[in-house]
Amino acid sequence: MDANNNQEIAKNVAKMLLDIEAIKLRPQEPFTWSSGWNSPIYCDNRMSLSYPEIRTYIKKALAEAIKTNFPDAECIAGVATAGIPQGALVAEELGLPFNYVRSKPKGHGMGNMIEGLLKPGQKVVLIEDLISTGGSSLKAADALKEAGAEVLGLAAIFTYGFALADENFENAKVPFVCLSDYEEMLKVAKDMDYIKESDVEALQEWRKDPATWNK
Repeated sequence: MDANNNQEIAKNVAKMLLDIEAIKLRPQEPFTWSSGWNSPIYCDNRMSLSYPEIRTYIKKALAEAIKTNFPDAECIAGVATAGIPQGALVAEELGLPFNYVRSKPKGHGMGNMIEGLLKPGQKVVLIEDLISTGGSSLKAADALKEAGAEVLGLAAIFTYGFALADENFENAKVPFVCLSDYEEMLKVAKDMDYIKESDVEALQEWRKDPATWNK
């Protein structure tokens, strides 16, 4: 995919997620994340699964991103839980094996953390729906590496674009690619009159220091 195509995909995905309210923006009435952070945005990309046209667009865009950035991929792994359905769709599109990585080992039976077949040395690409700090994604990458896989990288639908996430992925030596991001989403939201001009500054300030924003 060339730069112009990437930009078009980023714009289209942002618009789709806003249209179906997978992304909600409330700078005046912030959400509270499980981490305790106040946030003007709530993103639930699982909503895209309920819209066949959007689901198909995202599936094909992720598949193309993998073919471009990780052409040697031999297996797709979904990050539990939201990355599981997206990963299965992408694996089907690419005709590749699929497995998924739990957030912690199963509490009964075999006690698996990785579900599905994983061969030693297999080149794996992770699928995630959303990147915030990258913690859950990199935990899944570590589990795959410990099981003997070679993790080529990760592909996701959307990223908040936190500097901390970039740093975490770089330190872990796990490259990643995202279909759309926070900056592109703000441009689209403004063009759609989804937000007011006066909201833009607050939305941009949040991303600089989300842990202390609006405390």
